[in-house]
Amino acid sequence: MFHTTVEVRTRGEGEIVNLTPRVEQAVAESGVQDGLANIFVVGSTAAVTTIEYEPGVLSDLLRALSVIAPADIPYAHDAAWGDGNGRSHVRAAIVGPSLSVPVVGGRLACGTWQQIVLLELDVRSSRERTVHVTVMG
Repeated sequence: MFHTTVEVRTRGEGEIVNLTPRVEQAVAESGVQDGLANIFVVGSTAAVTTIEYEPGVLSDLLRALSVIAPADIPYAHDAAWGDGNGRSHVRAAIVGPSLSVPVVGGRLACGTWQQIVLLELDVRSSRERTVHVTVMG
């Protein structure tokens, strides 16, 4: 088993960071030929998923999340804590904090256009995110 962390400084809500090159590097460093890579972001206002890393679909994803958990409705979390990021927690919970990708022949088994991404969903202007990458095989 191999483990590493990836540190990512985000610029605020709505930023989508392509993690694929860093996860590919972790797989290469692990020496695992066949197994599984698990990617997990620490925190309850960020998420990890796969998507085609193309401006149109990235915009579509953010728009869809804003429909599911809009900014202009009251959230009980905001009333309790006053930090205004209730929607951030809901959006992150829907997408999820982790992802597992098969490793085949020493490479991630992603589709041609499929990229591993970090979604920054917090309303703060900047965050330091820690992503755990564990490769097993």
